[in-house]
Amino acid sequence: MRFGIVVSTNEPETVWNAFRFGVASLKAGHEVKVFLMSKGVEIEDINDEKYNVKEQTGSFIEGKGQILACGTCLKSRHKGESNVCPISTMKDLLKLVEESDKVLTFG
Repeated sequence: MRFGIVVSTNEPETVWNAFRFGVASLKAGHEVKVFLMSKGVEIEDINDEKYNVKEQTGSFIEGKGQILACGTCLKSRHKGESNVCPISTMKDLLKLVEESDKVLTFG
């Protein structure tokens, strides 16, 4: 099954859980793509002792999950592309939705 996950928050526990679900899905043999938008593009700035978002995103990437990030949302925050947040567009989000069997939103 193909899952699309949309993350639109920078709240540590919510982002951590979104990526935990993504990692669990990858381990179960599913294909998973995450699209970051709104405050979700700020995930690299999340530092929380209890909810280790960096560890979960690292596990997600190692498991061959794909992360896309809204270029307009990055630009409005004066952020550029990174390994975790490659610049994407609404067309990429549309494609994610069209190709996914299920789409989940966190945020």
